[in-house]
Amino acid sequence: MTTEESSGPQGPRTEGPLRVVVIDDHEVLRAGTRQVLETGEDILVVGEADSWEAALHLVDEQRPDVALVDIQLSGRNGIDLARQLAADHPGTRTVILSAYDDDAFVRRAFEAGVAGYLLKTMPRDELINAVRAVGMGTTVLDPAVSARLAGANTLTETAGMPRLTAREQEVVALVADGLSNKAIALRLGVSTRTVEGHVNHVFTKLDLESRTELVRYVLTNGLPGGIPAPPER
Repeated sequence: MTTEESSGPQGPRTEGPLRVVVIDDHEVLRAGTRQVLETGEDILVVGEADSWEAALHLVDEQRPDVALVDIQLSGRNGIDLARQLAADHPGTRTVILSAYDDDAFVRRAFEAGVAGYLLKTMPRDELINAVRAVGMGTTVLDPAVSARLAGANTLTETAGMPRLTAREQEVVALVADGLSNKAIALRLGVSTRTVEGHVNHVFTKLDLESRTELVRYVLTNGLPGGIPAPPER
C-alpha cells in the first residue's frame, strides 16, 4: 500500500474514533463495507449514501474524517464527487473504493484530490488498515494497482525529462510499491535520513511537493527506468 507520510493542511487525527461515511449505489455493498469497517474498534461509520446529492448532504451534516466513494453513483460519478468534496470539505479525506482498476480512473481520481484509491477485492484487514492510514493523514494506493505500475510502466528516456540516479529510481519504485521511508531504509540497508534525502531530491527534480504528487506522476508517466544499484552500506 503506497503511503504519503506528510499530513496535509488539516493534519492527522489524534483522538476519538475515525468517523467514516460509505457512498455506493449498491445497498448490499454499502452494508458489507460498513460491517467490515466496524470490526475495527476505532472506526465508526456515521452514515451511508447512494447518490451525489445524498452524499453531499451527508458530508455536510456529519463532517466525517474519511469518505469511501464508489466511482459509479446515481447522478454524477464518484470522481467528480471527490473533486467537489475536496473543494468544500478539505477536512474530509476522500478515498475511491471501486471495482475498476483502470489506470485512467486512478489518474483522474488523484487529479481530483483523493487521498487514496482502493479496490473492492482488497482483503478486509487491508481495507481497515488503509482507512486508518488515511485517517492519520497518509495517502494510500491499492497494492494490486501499485504492483501493476511497478511491473508494466517503465519510463524510457525522453528529451527534457529529469534524470534520476539509479538509487533514486530504486527508491521511487519502492515508494510506488507501498513502502514507507523506514521500510525502504531497512530494505536498502541505509538510514531513514538517507532515504528522506533521496525522496526530497526526487521531489526537486520532478518539481513535486509530496508523495501524493509522486503517485500521480508515476500513474501518468510510469516508473523511472534503469537497473537499481546494489544497496549502499
